[in-house]
Amino acid sequence: MAPARPYWKGYLRLSLVTCPIALYTGTSSTERVSFRQVNKKTGNRLRQQLVDEVTREPVSNEEKGRGYEYTRNAYILVDDDELDAVAVESTHTIEIDSFVPREQIDERYLDTPYYVAPEGKIGDETFKVLREAMDRSGRAGIGRVVLTSRDHPLVLRPHGKGMVMITLRPAGEVRTDTEYFKDISESKPDEEMVDLALRIIERMSGPFDPKELAGDRYQEALRQLVEQKVKGETPVLPKPAEPGKVINLLDALRQSLEAESAETRTPIAAGGRRGTTMRREAKRRRAS
Repeated sequence: MAPARPYWKGYLRLSLVTCPIALYTGTSSTERVSFRQVNKKTGNRLRQQLVDEVTREPVSNEEKGRGYEYTRNAYILVDDDELDAVAVESTHTIEIDSFVPREQIDERYLDTPYYVAPEGKIGDETFKVLREAMDRSGRAGIGRVVLTSRDHPLVLRPHGKGMVMITLRPAGEVRTDTEYFKDISESKPDEEMVDLALRIIERMSGPFDPKELAGDRYQEALRQLVEQKVKGETPVLPKPAEPGKVINLLDALRQSLEAESAETRTPIAAGGRRGTTMRREAKRRRAS
């Protein structure tokens, strides 16, 4: 198997200490089912054509440009040379400006993860010293890096034998929750119901296992649909789920606890994945 190719090479700088590093993308996009627009009568693929919104005349690629709408239906043109002139120049350096307790990092700001490893034997010792010091401190580094001509804030923290760098969303891109939570009443919930809910949570609790994360069920259903049609078969379409019987919250909690008690006879702490599998099978039976 060929070694992974770095997404980016550069330097990690902490005060006067610098070491060469390489970034590797920490995620990958699964293959998705994609569709083309076609003529239903002929089966031929359709092509879109750019049309001037006012004159309704077709526009060629050579006449296509970028415009910023500064007021309604009024645009200021910005050409490629002007965009290139304001692009942030990459220094290929991750600059660490400060350190914060890891638990204080708001997960809403986390964006894209990258693995960070030393580049070459020269940077190995420096990298390990910085990683070990950060690990013992319980803190994560906050800094900036230029990727694809954009300046990104970032958080850097130890991960296994290396580190993980996660780009952060700027503060202006993360909405506050005030508008969405303002109508939630201040009254306290019923303690008996809370206790029942806690017991359900305890029975369903266990260690986080990424292998248990389900894939995209919609994409899988699309693949099955396409494969059946390619084979000339009549697609077997899933039936819409019927709404469950409406009962009061207290009864629903009690019945849920009884169901979980029957489904997870082996606690997760002792049974590990077996408990998870039993619950998953029970849910599948209820759904069917």
